Amino acid sequence: MTFIRTTPSRPVDVTAVFPQLAPLARPATRLHPRPGAPTPHDSSIGGPLLWPADEPWPHCDAPHEGGGCLLAAVRVDQRVRARAAAHPDGTPGVSSRTPEEEAVLAQFDWDQERPDGPIPLLPVAQLYVRDVPVLRPPGQADLLQVLWCPFDHPDMYMPRTAVFWRSAAAVTDILTSPPESFDVEFEEYVPEPCVLAPEQVTEYPNPLELSKELREQLGDWGRWEAVDAAVDSSYAPFPESYYRSDLSVAPGWKAGGWPQWGYTDPAPRQCPACDTAMEPLLTIDTFEWDGSSHSWIPYEDQAAASSTGDRHRDMWRPTGVQIGSGYKQQLYVCPAAPEHPHIELMQ
Repeated sequence: MTFIRTTPSRPVDVTAVFPQLAPLARPATRLHPRPGAPTPHDSSIGGPLLWPADEPWPHCDAPHEGGGCLLAAVRVDQRVRARAAAHPDGTPGVSSRTPEEEAVLAQFDWDQERPDGPIPLLPVAQLYVRDVPVLRPPGQADLLQVLWCPFDHPDMYMPRTAVFWRSAAAVTDILTSPPESFDVEFEEYVPEPCVLAPEQVTEYPNPLELSKELREQLGDWGRWEAVDAAVDSSYAPFPESYYRSDLSVAPGWKAGGWPQWGYTDPAPRQCPACDTAMEPLLTIDTFEWDGSSHSWIPYEDQAAASSTGDRHRDMWRPTGVQIGSGYKQQLYVCPAAPEHPHIELMQ
């Protein structure tokens, strides 16, 4: 079943106020992940990958300390939550583990140390170009697959990712039971299986990427009022915040578009192979929106977003992923050669 998510029109046509922004418009695809049961033939977050049976599954060879969560237990808890979400009327028993799930956990020694050796990577995202047209794959590829190591590494406080491009038609025999890690650093590093409702939107740069002259103009509330009397007057003392929150960069999981900044200022992002300026590939976000980005909540989610129960959690943080203390993990790709090594930043 296909579901749709629709971002409300922006409250102001920002290019009517600042025509200089028009050439800076970029397309982005909001992914709108929601818990579900994706297949290898679907675009998904945390779902099964269309992975060739004869291709080795990727592993992380770096040293790892013991993790804090048994992966099998995380998977069982995810299935319990999925059943409960499918029966919001509170059907008896759906929020409890089944005998089969109890049997899965009974086979583990909870005090066992993680086996030595490389760690199998976990699926994070699978995006078909048919669903996410902002992707620019190399050659005949039409499928992007992102995996990560479910452990922090000394040089970064987020999972280390691996990116693969492939042609879906070339995969005729699918790997149905990929290897999995015994444990993971945090439960939040195991994405809930989610289906997607990709939606194309237009973005403009974060204020930190604009010229000094244009930022000064953004800060002149008189210019906003002169063009559109319907602008939100509560932003009058902080007009640049109005632009940043409501008119520039969409929150949540997305492909393409402009990056959001705040944890750090913008920094050069050059391809490590050819020194070309890199472009955003994928934003892995802890939240689909926050207190400053309510105008981006899809129409279809606004009723649930106003609640305080589980439905709100499913909309606000559907993948269960948390980056740092609630940040974003941004992946960048070389536009000249997408097969070149990618880079990643936390914001």
